[in-house]
Amino acid sequence: MNFEFTEEQIMIQQTAKEFAESEILPTAVQRDLEGEFPAEIVKKLGELGFMGMMVSPDYGGAGLDTISYVLAMTEISKVDASVGVIMSVNNSLVCWGLEQYGSDFIKEKYLIPLAKGEKLGAFALSEPEAGSDATNQNTIAEKDGDYFILNGIKNWITNGKSADYYLVMAQTDKVKRHKGITAFLVEKGTAGFEQAKKEDKLGIRSSDTCSLTFTNCRVPKENIIWEEGKGFNFAMNTLNGGRIGIASQALGIAEASLEASLKYSKQRKAFGTEIANHQAIQFKLADMAVRLEAAKLLTLQAAALKDAHKDYTKESAMAKLYASKVAVDSALEAIQIHGGYGYVREYLVERYLRDAKITEIYEGTSEIQKIVIARSLLKDK
Repeated sequence: MNFEFTEEQIMIQQTAKEFAESEILPTAVQRDLEGEFPAEIVKKLGELGFMGMMVSPDYGGAGLDTISYVLAMTEISKVDASVGVIMSVNNSLVCWGLEQYGSDFIKEKYLIPLAKGEKLGAFALSEPEAGSDATNQNTIAEKDGDYFILNGIKNWITNGKSADYYLVMAQTDKVKRHKGITAFLVEKGTAGFEQAKKEDKLGIRSSDTCSLTFTNCRVPKENIIWEEGKGFNFAMNTLNGGRIGIASQALGIAEASLEASLKYSKQRKAFGTEIANHQAIQFKLADMAVRLEAAKLLTLQAAALKDAHKDYTKESAMAKLYASKVAVDSALEAIQIHGGYGYVREYLVERYLRDAKITEIYEGTSEIQKIVIARSLLKDK
């Protein structure tokens, strides 16, 4: 693996860093307090090409590699993980899936505006009884001529309130279980499709999350993604790439935690000297730095395999599993280093912890990642 970034990758990283500091940082605290969706920021990200980074220019995307995406996601998430997850869902779960598996009609009508950032996407797999067990889909889609009639509920949907297009997994043949699941693209405003109230969350509060309900919702058959019965495969393949996005989000949180700790430890004095001079603090900083670098390498390895069109299932699960733990651990250590100040909003590190925890849960819990990794290991043997 080449550990040197290209000039283009460095430029993308720097652009993301400057944008995050100038456009996202000034409103991050207030948006977190109020749970305000960053609509203008998302629009500007689209204008920069950051909402369809890996999509071909033929479909309105930036045509960049996954490593560039990791670098940009990390810089954005370092400043505000809420903006990071909005960007991740649109790139990893929506645009990638549509480009890989969508028909020409789907790509022309839906992918282009999504990749340009003119429209926003959401990925609807989870249900009240289908979280980690994604095969247990109770949303039903029944064929009716040139349409399918959707009935059911989806929950924990990121971008749920603000999206324009939704990728919805539904059971078209209950007897076939996971082989009878089909993916549909549903537009906001379709009759019978409604969004419930926004969830009041612990963290990533500036991104919106809500449940979706479908009541005799008519979706044209040309809005099927891939083909009938391939919805579960579509979802699992898409989530492999999504885990790279969440790992990158976690890297950003961990990096922010370390930087805040380094800065504070050089300013805060105890027992006659800066706390950075105390071995107990130095050990914490060293552990945070080592774990962060390891998580970065795992994430970049998964991204490099994806760019090389090799199987990255195990590696993306490893990256997501480890980076999310590093994010939580780093945020906890940052609070400990800050002492009482770490427990109040003024010093930001309490938000890092609130934002970090979800990275161990969504797009496959840490326990599910371990199952994916173990199955890959056993299959290889």
